[in-house]
Amino acid sequence: MGKNRTYTPKTAADGVEAALKLIDGRWKLSILFQLFGGKTLRFSELERAIDGISQKMLIQQLRQLEQDGIVHRTVYPEVPPKVEYELTDWGQQLCPALDAILTWAEQRPEGSEPNSTRKTTETS
Repeated sequence: MGKNRTYTPKTAADGVEAALKLIDGRWKLSILFQLFGGKTLRFSELERAIDGISQKMLIQQLRQLEQDGIVHRTVYPEVPPKVEYELTDWGQQLCPALDAILTWAEQRPEGSEPNSTRKTTETS
C-alpha cells in the first residue's frame, strides 16, 4: 500500500506542497465535500449544490480533479448526455486527511488571528 520512505524536512515540505496543489482552487474543496461518502452526482446536481460557482468554473475544476486522478467521470451514451462524477478510491482517501485539518483548525488557540488579518509591526 504506502511506500516506506524516510523524509527530510525539505522532501516532506515539498511532498505536502505538491499534495496541496492538487486540491488548491477556489471550488475544489467544495466539490470534494459534495462527493465524499461515495456519492455519485450529475453535473447539474453539483452545480446546484455549490452556491456561486459558474458552469465554466465547475467544468474547469472537475477536469483538473479528473486529470489528477481524484474524480472519475462517467459519460452515458444517451440523449441528452448523462454525465456523473464520483471520487476515485484515492480521492475518497482525502476525507480523513481533510477532517483532520478541520479538527486541527478548530483547535486554534483563542486570541490568535489568521495571517491575512494579523498586523505586523516588525517592518518599522
